[in-house]
Amino acid sequence: MKLKRYAAIDIGTNAVRLLIANVLENGNGLKVKKNTLVRVPLRLGEDVFDKGYISDKKIEKLIKTMKAFRLLMDVFEVEDYLAVATSAMREAKNGQEVIKRVKEEAGIEIEIIDGAREAEFIAQTDLGDLIDDRKNYLFVDVGGGSTEFTVIEKGKKSASRSFKLGTVRSLKDTIPEGEWERAEKWIKKHTGHLDRVDLIGSGGNINKLFKMSGKAPGTPLSYVHLKALYKLLKSMNYKQRIKELGLNPDRADVIVPAAKIYTRAMKWSGGKKIYVPSIGLADGIVKYLAEKNRK
Repeated sequence: MKLKRYAAIDIGTNAVRLLIANVLENGNGLKVKKNTLVRVPLRLGEDVFDKGYISDKKIEKLIKTMKAFRLLMDVFEVEDYLAVATSAMREAKNGQEVIKRVKEEAGIEIEIIDGAREAEFIAQTDLGDLIDDRKNYLFVDVGGGSTEFTVIEKGKKSASRSFKLGTVRSLKDTIPEGEWERAEKWIKKHTGHLDRVDLIGSGGNINKLFKMSGKAPGTPLSYVHLKALYKLLKSMNYKQRIKELGLNPDRADVIVPAAKIYTRAMKWSGGKKIYVPSIGLADGIVKYLAEKNRK
């Protein structure tokens, strides 16, 4: 029996996250338990979707964040880590320059991944307790710059695709023309032949929506309930969501377009309920590191 510690750094469009996890190797199995999670709402997408590049101010904040993450990983004696950047860094004209500076000044190497690779990492997460091999699912991971959809038929992934339907991108009104229609067509094409589809939601916003619903952990959120939450959020302005619902300032705006994406995905697939396990890209990266190092 071996106990190891791995870390995942997710440099997203809306926030940057560090997940440090304990991994217990026992025989042929792995048991992963979250140790520490740090989230910093840098919102790199604000610059990228407006100007096409990351500003000097945001770069300095990112470097300071990475230095802090480096120190935390050292203190926790992390054996291995992987830092990835998604939509915002992919589209930033100075993305490679930013990555070079982070490596030189913070000692952290960053890998820019595409939507397909992002979906692969998310698929690494342990959904065994949730997925029934007799059923079909649409996995929906909503980020600041993009949304990844994965269809799981009878326990096996049958299709996966990333669309530029991110929350920050939506707030900046920079979703490409026709992207909603393309996503709808794709979902209907890959789920229309299935008898029944349940959804699995991933991301900070769906976790917050689930908490707002008051549902017990492990129980699904219905389409009717999610749609009602979406209508409630839309009826309130930004300040009301903070004051009356107690949402954090960096959550109070992006949660609305996120709710829109989830409700539309349910409508297009015909799904009546969505399960919300507390998993995401960082969890998948930790599992990937654990499997890689075990081999």
